Amino acid sequence: MIKHYIEAARLRTLPLSVSGIIVGSFIAASQGLFNWIICLLALLTTIGFQIISNFANDYGDGVKGTDNADRIGPERAIQSGAISPKQMFKAIVISIVITLIIAIALIYVSFGKDDLLNLIVFFVLGIASVAAAIKYTMGEKAYGYNGFGDLFVFLFFGLLSVCGSYYLYSKQLDFTIFLPAISIGLLSIGVLNLNNMRDRESDIKSGKNTLVVKIGVEFAKYYHYYLLIASFLFALLYTILNYKSPFQFIFLIAFIPIGKHFYTVYTNRIPKLLDPELKKLAISTFLFSILFGLGLVLA
Repeated sequence: MIKHYIEAARLRTLPLSVSGIIVGSFIAASQGLFNWIICLLALLTTIGFQIISNFANDYGDGVKGTDNADRIGPERAIQSGAISPKQMFKAIVISIVITLIIAIALIYVSFGKDDLLNLIVFFVLGIASVAAAIKYTMGEKAYGYNGFGDLFVFLFFGLLSVCGSYYLYSKQLDFTIFLPAISIGLLSIGVLNLNNMRDRESDIKSGKNTLVVKIGVEFAKYYHYYLLIASFLFALLYTILNYKSPFQFIFLIAFIPIGKHFYTVYTNRIPKLLDPELKKLAISTFLFSILFGLGLVLA
């Protein structure tokens, strides 16, 4: 049974989920503000949110029948019968409790007990993160079924992940921090867009109106190109504005596989063949976060 829960947690999605934390932490480290305890707790909190999201996605799509024989991707836990809806719901509740405990510890370590405003703001953001993770596919008004998944991925995987983690260290924000946050957000949307291009036909049958369903495959491809190009340009702009050393351009290495991925999507005509590209783009985003950060601390 534990094996099925591990599979439902979708471990392959975790590197993408922590990419924003890595970037925010490296930026703080480059300014002498790094704290290992904050970093560890932030990573664990983010992983918790991602697991909640993955469980909730399995539950929401499973009970609504979206995960069915027409779906191209890997078979889900509820879809296969390995985990019942009741068991999955219980796993979601347990994951929420554990993650919120870690999140509260993170907030306390970062701000202490006297900084009431930041304590409240980040606790609310934690609750919002849980709500966003759950409401992607769960409930009658799941935003993932109405084309808003891209927006929420951008806000939580990009802006909140990078800017929020940096603020935990620094207690301040510089407008340039939003540039790499946008890059991570756009690449994260790219992974979701790939998923939705792959599943477009089955989503149409299930009434899941993702952005790809709304705009069609051809426009979804152009959208994908813009996401990849814009992510590169925002990272480049941050590097130019904060230039100290050529080492800062080491992140360009990550855009070699992203460029290859760009060409694969451009030439693709069979949605099923996009499935391996999800992992490639997710790992490339993780690589980008590592190289971008290393460039800053080596500068």
